[in-house]
Amino acid sequence: MIQLMKWFVKSTIREARYTVKKLGAFCLISCLVSVLFFSCKKDPTNQVVIWTDQQLFVSYAELFNASQDEVKAVVLYKERPVDALPPAKDEQVPDIIVGSWLRNENSIHYFRPLDSLFGDELIAKMIENYKLKNTMFDGQALIDSSIFYPQLFQYGNQDDNQYFLPVSFNLPAVIFSKKHEDMIPEDFILTTDQIRDTAALFNKQNDSGIYTSMGFAPSWDPEFLYLIARLKETNFRPFNNNFLWNSENLEDTVSYIKYWTETYNTSVQAEQDYEFKYLYTPPIKQIIADSCLFAYTTSAQIFSASEEDLQQIDFRWIHKDNNLPVEEDMLLLGIYKKASNFLGAETFISWLMKEETQQEIMTRMDSMNLNISHFGIAGGFSAIRSVNEIIFPQHYKILLGNIPAAEYIQPPTPLPSQWKNIKNQIINPWIQDAVAGKTENSIEVLFDEWAKRIH
Repeated sequence: MIQLMKWFVKSTIREARYTVKKLGAFCLISCLVSVLFFSCKKDPTNQVVIWTDQQLFVSYAELFNASQDEVKAVVLYKERPVDALPPAKDEQVPDIIVGSWLRNENSIHYFRPLDSLFGDELIAKMIENYKLKNTMFDGQALIDSSIFYPQLFQYGNQDDNQYFLPVSFNLPAVIFSKKHEDMIPEDFILTTDQIRDTAALFNKQNDSGIYTSMGFAPSWDPEFLYLIARLKETNFRPFNNNFLWNSENLEDTVSYIKYWTETYNTSVQAEQDYEFKYLYTPPIKQIIADSCLFAYTTSAQIFSASEEDLQQIDFRWIHKDNNLPVEEDMLLLGIYKKASNFLGAETFISWLMKEETQQEIMTRMDSMNLNISHFGIAGGFSAIRSVNEIIFPQHYKILLGNIPAAEYIQPPTPLPSQWKNIKNQIINPWIQDAVAGKTENSIEVLFDEWAKRIH
């Protein structure tokens, strides 16, 4: 009951913080006492239900449950949590939802603002002026928004309300063998132009014009083609049950890739013929075996590799104008609008968003060998800057001196939960066909057909 009283006072203070300046001290204290008196008659559940597709949250819930006795986290697996909203009639209502694609125009109305999680000078002044004991906030410390990468934190904001918190993110990169470090022009980041020009130095052909060595080809990975479209600011985005994009920049994307392929690698056919030789060899093994100079990948894939492989490779982040584009499936969390245990949800979130908690998570991953198949915090870099800069290099030696610069981080565009399928079924194949000169329909027609199918 004492802990419940602490929660209620803290929550009431937070929810009232925008109107407190209009209240006198007597009125404020009277309101707090009245609410506290009536709240003690209730006996709310101490269970916090988390919907997520991130299996690591089972381990996080175990740590949280062992850290205190007041609230117990229960994790329920949902393949795409946002698509499971609203809950079915007889289904257990979630308190917290963790997943990708949460922030979009079709789902934001399912969530409540998180603004009450963040402290400000007003609360500090109340503690001082009204002699409220700091112990009231034990285990319920307010989150300092400055711990996050500011661009990622802002991504969860709409209409001046903070609906989502970033949990983790990944970045695009190229890997290469340490044997060829002297060929790489920069120490930390590369542009696609630098990748193209450097890869060409690795190319070799026999007397018949057949490539015996090829440094890198954009057609080897559809995700790399799509990355170029993002770097070119094609800016695909939802609009009225369909999508908009910058047509001029999409044309520039296709022209850029065609020039790269035809000028440096002869043709798409030559690129694919060379790729076919190593069809069943993982990219990291191709790099180690000198089959190519570069392979496109992401941070999640790099740091989930075996220690043996990591000792033989290095990497560079891919950028344009010092902007590092965050992968579009960035992980967010939010509190369901009809959560039955809002205070318990706040408790779990406040616990998770602490540097010491994430240090404990990383240490536990090491002890259980979970880092063999999972990178970092929920499969990515932490959204908490200090965790990446201080804690991650202790667990991933290859990151020493190569943590992405905070000011370079560029969040994605808010996109619908079906975006991965849309990208794989429409955008990437269309770019591939356009580069090869084989397009039968415009991308506008493909998007229109998709819109008709789902509506």
